[in-house]
Amino acid sequence: MKRLSVFCASSEGNDPIYMEKAFEVGAALAKNNIGLVYGGASIGCMGAVAKGALSEGGEVIGVLPQFLNKREIAALDLSELIMVDSMHERKLKMNQLSDGNITIPGGFGTFEELFEMATWGQLGLHLNPTAILNVNGYYNHLVAQMEHMVYEGLLKKEHFDTLVIENEIDILIQKMKQYTPPKLERWLTEKTT
Repeated sequence: MKRLSVFCASSEGNDPIYMEKAFEVGAALAKNNIGLVYGGASIGCMGAVAKGALSEGGEVIGVLPQFLNKREIAALDLSELIMVDSMHERKLKMNQLSDGNITIPGGFGTFEELFEMATWGQLGLHLNPTAILNVNGYYNHLVAQMEHMVYEGLLKKEHFDTLVIENEIDILIQKMKQYTPPKLERWLTEKTT
């Protein structure tokens, strides 16, 4: 596992634990010799995760859409900053540069990134782990919603089970290193004419 993408908020949140844990995630990746790929901002949880990795001498690659540069404020002290044209290009580039992704607390954009990566994995567009670090119980309701989706028959249990969900970053990283992608369903592997 060479690099992992981290999806998170460009804001700090109301509880200092979100910034603390974001910093801890970046530092833990660097300590495990795993490069960080993230949204490229210098502010909020995004800035904290980058600072955490840099504090331990880690590789940090930021991917930032041009139009967000004024709002999210690009970090300039990174190993590399890649400017892209759109949010979709940002996710695609982050996926191409990484061997998996971790979602920590964030808002709509973070949720969108998590679900797109989970969907791409379900469709076999990548074979990497998609993980949630459930800081301070932040994702308890979301996990319960996904379990409800399984119960209602609208999400297959094997697709839900592809998500790596943990409360501690060190355990999460170890589980991601041991991740084995599921076999694709027949309807996704057959050629159609």
